[in-house]
Amino acid sequence: MLDLTAGSTAHQPVFDVLGRSQARREREVALADGLSLVQWRNDGGRMDYQRPGHHTLSVYLQGGRHTHLIETPRETGQPGCHCVLPAEHESHWNVAGPLRFVHLYLSADAWADRIVRLLDAEPRAITLEQRIFGEDDTLAAWAQSVAVRDWQDPAERLRIDALSQAALDHLVLQAAQPRQRQRAERNSGGLSSAARRRVLEFVDAHLDSADLSLPRLATQAHLSEFHFARMFRVSMGCTVHAWVAARRLDRARALLCETALPLADVAAACGYAGASHLNRHVRAATGATPGQFRSALRA
Repeated sequence: MLDLTAGSTAHQPVFDVLGRSQARREREVALADGLSLVQWRNDGGRMDYQRPGHHTLSVYLQGGRHTHLIETPRETGQPGCHCVLPAEHESHWNVAGPLRFVHLYLSADAWADRIVRLLDAEPRAITLEQRIFGEDDTLAAWAQSVAVRDWQDPAERLRIDALSQAALDHLVLQAAQPRQRQRAERNSGGLSSAARRRVLEFVDAHLDSADLSLPRLATQAHLSEFHFARMFRVSMGCTVHAWVAARRLDRARALLCETALPLADVAAACGYAGASHLNRHVRAATGATPGQFRSALRA
C-alpha cells in the first residue's frame, strides 16, 4: 500500500498526488477555460491531500462502498456520489477498490468567471464548501453522461465541454461560500465592489469595440493605469487583458450556439478583427473551428 506523507503532498495538485499513487489514469481531455476532465481507476491505497491550490469535483462511477476518510471510517461512498475538494482543503483517504471516478479540475479563470457571472462577487472572497459523499442528481447525471461518450471524437469533446460547464455552474450555485476573514481580504488592495462592477459591466457592454485597453478601463475605475492593473489582478486573479479576452470568447461561443449569425457578424460583435481572427481564437480554446463548434452543439 502506497503511503504519501503530508510533507510530500503539500501544495501539490490532486492530479499529481493521484499520479504518484497506484491510481491509473484511464483517459483525459482538456476543456475550454483551462478545465481538465480525467477518468481514474484506483484499486486501493492511501491518499493524502493538503491544500492542492485548485478546486476538484469528483464523482464516483463504480465502487466506493469501502472508501472513506481516515477519521470517519463508517462514512463510505457509492456510485453516483460526489466529493468537492476545495483548493485549501486537507483530507486523508483510505481507498478500497476497484474504484472508478471522474475528476473535473477547475482553473483559476473558470472559477473567476463563475463567481462574477453567477454571484456578482470577487473570486478571492468566495470558496467552495467541502463535501464528502454528497448526493446530487445533476452531478451524478453529468458524470454518467460524460463517461459514456467518446473523448477522442472532436464533436463529442465539444458536447462534453458544454455539459461540464453547466455542471460547474450548478456546483458553484450549490456549494459556494464566503471565505473566512472575507472583510480583511476585501481590504487588501483590490478594487472596491462599485469599481469592479462598473469596469466589468463596461467590458461586457463594449465587447464589440476593439478598444478595451487598459487606459480606457482604468478611467472607468477612476484610477491610474498602474494602480488599476495591480488592483484588478488582486481582485480578479488575472490580468485585464486575460479577462477581456475571456469575455470576448464567451460572447463568441454564446452567439455561435444560440444564433445563426454569419461568422463575420459574430466576429464583429465580439471585437475580433474578422472571421479569421475569430477562427483562430475559437480553435485555440475549443480545438474546433467556429463552424464545427456550432454544428456539434446543435446536433
